[in-house]
Order: sequence, then structure tokens, then C-alpha cells
Amino acid sequence: MSADKPTDAPSGGFDEPKPADAHVPGEVAAVRPGFAETMMYVRAEEEPVLPPPRGSIGAVGWAQQNLFSSIGNTILTLVGVALILLIVPPIIEWAFIDAVWTGDSREDCIVPGAGACWAFVEAKFGQFIYGRYPLDQRWRVDLTAVLLIIGVVLMAVPRIPYKRETAIYLFGIFPVVALLLLTGGNFNISIWSAVGLVVLGCIATAVVAAFAAPSVPGYVAPALAGLAVLAWLISVFVVTPDVGVGADGTSLATLLAFVCGLAGGVVGLVAIARRGFAGARSALGVWSAVGLLCLILGIFAVDFGLSYVETPLWGGLLVTLVVALSGMGASMPIGIALALGRRSRLPIVRFASIAFIEFVRGVPLITVLFMASVMLPLFLPQGVNFDKLLRALIGVALFEAAYMAEVIRGGLQAIPTGQYEAAKAVGLKFWQMMRLVILPQALKIVIPGIVNSFISLFKDTSLVLIIGIFDLLGIVQANFTDANWASPSTPATGYVFAALIFWIFCFGMSRYSLYTERRLDTGYRN
Repeated sequence: MSADKPTDAPSGGFDEPKPADAHVPGEVAAVRPGFAETMMYVRAEEEPVLPPPRGSIGAVGWAQQNLFSSIGNTILTLVGVALILLIVPPIIEWAFIDAVWTGDSREDCIVPGAGACWAFVEAKFGQFIYGRYPLDQRWRVDLTAVLLIIGVVLMAVPRIPYKRETAIYLFGIFPVVALLLLTGGNFNISIWSAVGLVVLGCIATAVVAAFAAPSVPGYVAPALAGLAVLAWLISVFVVTPDVGVGADGTSLATLLAFVCGLAGGVVGLVAIARRGFAGARSALGVWSAVGLLCLILGIFAVDFGLSYVETPLWGGLLVTLVVALSGMGASMPIGIALALGRRSRLPIVRFASIAFIEFVRGVPLITVLFMASVMLPLFLPQGVNFDKLLRALIGVALFEAAYMAEVIRGGLQAIPTGQYEAAKAVGLKFWQMMRLVILPQALKIVIPGIVNSFISLFKDTSLVLIIGIFDLLGIVQANFTDANWASPSTPATGYVFAALIFWIFCFGMSRYSLYTERRLDTGYRN
């Protein structure tokens, strides 16, 4: 023990504050007159720090604090251990110890006491991943997967720079390259598709002129654009080739839509020029997008020497990832637009957004897929048809966008009004305010909801089997009918394999979501 030294101190109250240098260990403190003198002992040396008790650290300490801290926790722990000992050993015995790992037929899996038939998974692994994709062309799927993994890694790791360039590659270049690799390209694209894009650009230019250059031409341009849209809607139901334009002719309504759209774009450009090129930046953005889309159409029409692979030959994990990634990528921007539209002050935009969201959320995904696959072709003009997988992708994207809109709307409502006022105070316009101030905060708040929607979508991809598209689960079930591998353990093994694949992807998304939340958490905690 260290030596204690006596000192005098007043009793019956507290000592008055003293300067930092007034007390030196070992000195006797001054005593104020009128107070009784008492003796106090002041330690001159610091007591050594003792190690914590052995029962409070390590595995024993953790178990005592978390598993056996009370009678109730002790009972729950014992019950949980009993359940684990009752369930886990038989599963391990079936899946690993007694499992059949190699074999050529069902004969290897029906021996007495055999467990999981992993030989079935090994024999059908190619179909589980690629479906009926041609064997000599599966390198294209592998190359697409490698390009996807590179983009995801570059985007997901925060320390890797050039995020903007990576985003352009992942969301702009990669989808085009993936479509060319998976299908083979060399699409039969008509010149009228490019003309249609030009007309859409003209209509968008007319709308820009109506807001940016209010004048007589600025009002005439959107009127012509509206007439073009109306004529196009009529042309959907009027397919009689009244006019000899094109190889098979076209209807008068279609021709009127083209003429009015082009005229609206020209008048819109005149209005923008007369108002000192007000809105020229927006118009330039519109025509840049039109030019880019025309370039993409031209690339799709080029023959790269790849054999064409029809989408009915796709299947397995390939289809699951195509449907899931397409739905995630398309639902995010559509959901943001719907969320902003639902909060818009324009009645038409708000009511249209609300109607779409509530209608889609009120029907199951199976109904949407059935309508997209079976009913939609009945309403299309004669000779107009879309690929079944493409129709499913559109249906899934629109369905997911409705739920994503509500998730994002919750984030927008959580932003304080002061953020909007501060953004307006520094002179930001509406879209600048949303892009720079509001949306980043809103999306950060609803990261758990967004990832939860993505996980739900990834699991819902198995519903495409309803319309005859064989995803991972569908192709696994289809192989159960193979008489060469029919055994009591084959279905269970196939379902376990499919569940493991789904769990890997869903668990990965969940963990990365938690990591992103921690990395973006800028709040202060006490």
C-alpha cells in the first residue's frame, strides 16, 4: 500500500476552489479561521489498475452476460440448445455425411441410407445456371457476368475513385453490351424506329418551349405536340394502310402523328431562338438523348458475327438475374419520378401518379405478369409483337416502381421543411434542389426500405414461371421429371440448392445495406 500523508481540512462544508498549482501532494492545506480542524489522508501515489475478474471477460463472461444473465434467459438458452441438438445433427448427416456427391444416375442416390443427392446438382448444374442456352455459346454469358462483377465491385468499394465514370459504364454501357452478348445483336431495326425517336425529340422540344419560351410559337408548339400524341393513340387502333408510305404503307393517323410531331419540334426551336435561346440547355439535353438512342439502335443493327440466341432458350440463374437486375435498375428512376409526381402541385401529374401507384399496388404480381404475357398481345395492332421476356421485364419494372415510389415518398416526407427553404434561399431551382439537397438525404434515410424492396423483388422473380419462363427455381423443378434422376432425395436436394443460391444473393444485399448505412451515417449520438 502506498503511504498516506495527513493534512488539515475544514469540516462542515466544501473547500473553496483553489488554483491548479496551489496543491502539491504531501502539503498541508490551509485552514480557514473559524472551522474545526480535522485530519484528512490524501494518497500520494495512484493505486495500480487491477485486471477485471476472470468471470466477466472472454467466452465465459459473454455467456454469463448474454445467455445466463437471468432465470428466463437461462431457460431460453437451454431450450434453444436442445432444439439445435435436435435439428442440426440430422441436417448435417443428411446434407454432408450420408450425401451422394458423385454419380451418373438415380441408382447412386437410391441406395439404403443415402442422404442428399448432390450428384443430381452436379449433373444439372449447367442447366441450373444457363437454362437451355447453347453449350458452345455459354462463354458469352460468362463474359457478361465478368463485366457485371467488375462494374459492381468498382461501384461498391468506396475507396475506388471515378464513381461517375463507373456509373456511366454500369448503367449505360453495360446494358447495351450485355444485350448484344446474350442475344447476338443484328436486330432487324427499321429506319422508322429512328424517325420515331426524332419525333419524340420534337415533342419534348415543344414541351420545353412551352415552359421556357412563353410566346405565340411557344404555345403553338405544345398544341401540335398534343395533336401528334392524339393521332398516335388513334393509330394504335387504326392499322389500315391508307397512305403509301413505307414498304407496307401506313395509316393516315400515323402519318398525321409524324407530321404534327415534327412541326411541333420546329416551332418549338423557333420559339426558343426568339426568346434569346431560353431553355436551349434543356433542348440540347433532349436532342443529345435522341442522338444517343439512335446510336444505340444503330449498334443493335450491326452484325458482330454472333449467332442469335432466342430468349426462350434462356433459363436458370441467368433469367433470375436478368429479371431482378432489370427490375431494380428500371424501378429506381421510375419510382423517384412517381414519388415526386405524387407530391407535385400540378393536379394532372399528382392524380396520374396516385392512380398508377394505387392501382399497381392493389393487384398481385402474378396478375401483372399474366396481363403482360397473355392479354397485352391482344390489344396490340396486327403484326406488332414483343418478346415474352421483354413483356415480363416491363411488367416487373412497373410493379416494383409503384412500391419503390412509396418507399422514396416516405424519405421525402422525412426531410425537414428547413432543407427546402435553405435550398431555395441559395437560389437553387426545383430540379437542382432535388438533385443536390433533397433526394440524397431522402435516399439515405430509406436505404433499408429500398434494399428490402430489392430483396423482395429478387425472390419474386420465381413467379415468372407462371408465364412459361424458367428461372432458377423453375428449371430446378423442371428437372425433377427427369426419369434418370428420379429419387426420394432429388426434390429436397434441388430445393436446398435453389434456396442456398437465393440466400447468398439476398444475404449479400442485406449486409451491404448495413455497411452502407454505417458509412453514410452522419448523425451524432450521445
